[in-house]
Amino acid sequence: MKSPVKILILQFASIGEVVLASPVVRCLKEQLDHVEIHFCTRPAYNCLVEHNPYITKCHFGSENPLTLIRQLRAERFDLIVDLQNNLLTALLKAALAVRSYSVETYLFRHLVYLKSKINTLPPGHIVDRYFSAIEPLGIEDDEMGADYFVPYKDQVEADWLPVTHQADYVAYAIGGRNFTSRLPVSKMIELCGQLDFPVVLLGNKADRAAGEAVVKALGNKLVFNGCGLFNLNQSASIMESSRAVFAHDNGLMQIAAAFGKRVYSIWGGNSPNFAWYPYGTSYVRIEKLGLPCRPCTVSGKGKCPHKHFSCMNEISFDFAIRDLHTKKHKLD
Repeated sequence: MKSPVKILILQFASIGEVVLASPVVRCLKEQLDHVEIHFCTRPAYNCLVEHNPYITKCHFGSENPLTLIRQLRAERFDLIVDLQNNLLTALLKAALAVRSYSVETYLFRHLVYLKSKINTLPPGHIVDRYFSAIEPLGIEDDEMGADYFVPYKDQVEADWLPVTHQADYVAYAIGGRNFTSRLPVSKMIELCGQLDFPVVLLGNKADRAAGEAVVKALGNKLVFNGCGLFNLNQSASIMESSRAVFAHDNGLMQIAAAFGKRVYSIWGGNSPNFAWYPYGTSYVRIEKLGLPCRPCTVSGKGKCPHKHFSCMNEISFDFAIRDLHTKKHKLD
């Protein structure tokens, strides 16, 4: 019997980018005959890939790249799909010495945009660039969006939430990679205070203090602070059952999009023009336009370089809240 073609996908960057790799995983598996799809990422992202039925085997990086190289060499891959294209993935490709396809990163154009505010990046989403990289294989985007698979043990039942939030609610993922990717707490309070539905705040333990400040200001009948109470899959399950999702530029935003939720994406010093906006779903961009200092970063900074933080402090929330009154699904 002929051995299957073994394909290794590399993506270590972030939660969101691992989720955004899922359309490539699915299309490779479904459009090629007799293939095994292997996925290599960080150990912390195990829960993102271990339940994906299109993935044959997962591999996880270690502190010593040589250990990972030995592990991967033993698999005898036929080709590599590099969806990150950085120094680590270049090392892995060189060590494995098989045919490879790599995403175009446009790092110089990112720098031009940051320095001059002139956007020369190609239009489209980062997932479009992923598919451009594997175009020679004859793979096409099936336009079914991203995938996220929540295991049964992490599916959150209604009674895990307060009675006030069991019937209907909006989820708000308040975390962000860095300071400039997150609304100040005062603006979080302003936003939640305008919503007509109970709000479930989601994030990790580091976000819990901000969540408590929002609850203190607005009361626990309106806001439930779930930050630090749920693991990533459980947070995903909560978003899947929500009416809509508000999110900063973070991994939960991309997971919400994978469920086809209506996403209200909030942008500070970074910009959706860098191609990491919600993929495959209906979404609203909430941002302060017209600032000469924006964007100042691709993935966030620890502080505002100009000290005014106008990109977040001056955001207006007078967008169409009426959209919340109809549950949204993936685009046709």
